[in-house]
Amino acid sequence: MSIQINDNCPHFVLKDQNGSDFLISDQIGQKNLVIFFYPKDDTPGCTKEACSFRDVHDDFLNKDCVVIGISSDSTESHQEFAEKHKLPYALLSDTKKEVRKLFGVPSNLFGLIPGRVTYIIDKKGIVRGIYNSLTDPLGHIQQALKKLEEL
Repeated sequence: MSIQINDNCPHFVLKDQNGSDFLISDQIGQKNLVIFFYPKDDTPGCTKEACSFRDVHDDFLNKDCVVIGISSDSTESHQEFAEKHKLPYALLSDTKKEVRKLFGVPSNLFGLIPGRVTYIIDKKGIVRGIYNSLTDPLGHIQQALKKLEEL
């Protein structure tokens, strides 16, 4: 079963690109959250999406929001990806795809490609928006900003 609008954000702990534990519970109640699941570091669509989140990161900060990227890549891969593209937000390593399953992020193309889904979560930990599109990486940023305006 996948997470829907008005559901509570699931609690989880993953390693970030620096190898530190990232507890989502430390963020809930403090900030709005944008959690974007993406297929793979350093692929064309994922790089475009990650860099677009970077380019408007101040807009998210101004909306009292923390941006979090999650894929099944290793912490080492995330660290290289973040350094190469100067990404100012956490990239979390979900190597066992447990958090992806917890959210119910679908796979595409016969299960071969992990899905690209963005969740917009308010300060109370309630999911207020979901954007699912593998082929429109830039739409994730636009939809997230638009939903944050409504909160």
